[in-house]
Amino acid sequence: MKKKKAIILFGILDILALIFLFFTYGPISYFRDLWITTSMTTMNHRYLARVLYSEKTIHQVLSENYLKEVEENTDTSQIKLGEILETEHYESIYEEQVLKKEGNDLYKLVPISGNGYKGYMVVVYDPSRISLATAEYLGSNGELLTNMSKRLSFEVGINAGGFADAGGVGSGGIPTGTVIQNGEVVYRGPETGWTGGLIGFTDDNVLMLTKDSPEVAIENGMRDAVEFGPFLIVNGKRAIARGNGGWGISSRTVIAQRQDGIVLFFIIDGRQPGYSIGINMVDLTNLLVRYKAYNAANLDGGASTDLVINQKLINKPCGIGGNGERRIPNAWIVK
Repeated sequence: MKKKKAIILFGILDILALIFLFFTYGPISYFRDLWITTSMTTMNHRYLARVLYSEKTIHQVLSENYLKEVEENTDTSQIKLGEILETEHYESIYEEQVLKKEGNDLYKLVPISGNGYKGYMVVVYDPSRISLATAEYLGSNGELLTNMSKRLSFEVGINAGGFADAGGVGSGGIPTGTVIQNGEVVYRGPETGWTGGLIGFTDDNVLMLTKDSPEVAIENGMRDAVEFGPFLIVNGKRAIARGNGGWGISSRTVIAQRQDGIVLFFIIDGRQPGYSIGINMVDLTNLLVRYKAYNAANLDGGASTDLVINQKLINKPCGIGGNGERRIPNAWIVK
């Protein structure tokens, strides 16, 4: 009897191994491309691609799956901030989700879902209430967004820029790139080496996406900013994607602004089979266009993706331990 069970067990393992080899090295490239692009766009898990594939294969896949950004800075004059007028007739369900307020003139929470993903959109009606918050011990240790919300008493918060762990895995202390707060550079971290640039708000409360230097950006009115990317939509023009967009499927955090000045936070959960796998850059950009984003940029994602409202964690982060939250160096908040 034991021998029979062992034969069955080894038979199952053999079948699973064959399935794994088929998807990894077989004629269908979808799994290979997804695995490589997802792994190679993380800060700490690129080894997952290199364990299975050669550098030549990785380079080939990345050359066939990428996102080409619009080579422009934001034209801030195209954003017309003003009173949001409600109506009984909307051109689409998406416009109704954005424009129809629900007893709150500051923000609205909208659950969203699609093929393989679940998440939230936060509609912020008054961009003047948005600012950048930083961890209490910026540069040495990050801070959980829920703890940050209790310390700073904001109504809505999402994670912002990327980071490197300063004090060991999970410390989240060193921001990547430049951090601008109240018109001053408060931190210059290591470069990410990725696409994107400065993502932030001007003194006139317009979302500015620019590849200019921090000094030039500040001269042009940049109030608060983090450095990350890629830029997904600039001046109404979407980035051009080839293949799956080159960033695989993962949790995502995105900040966007419409021409009417309304700011949209997108939080997409991922890496959780059975609940939400995540979203690729192609589908993400399609989602942004659906809600009329005029300027939009990708923020740090993966296990960093967080949404906190009134000191309560709303989404389901995919980090290890506790409620899945990771310590982060900064956050976009509504206060």
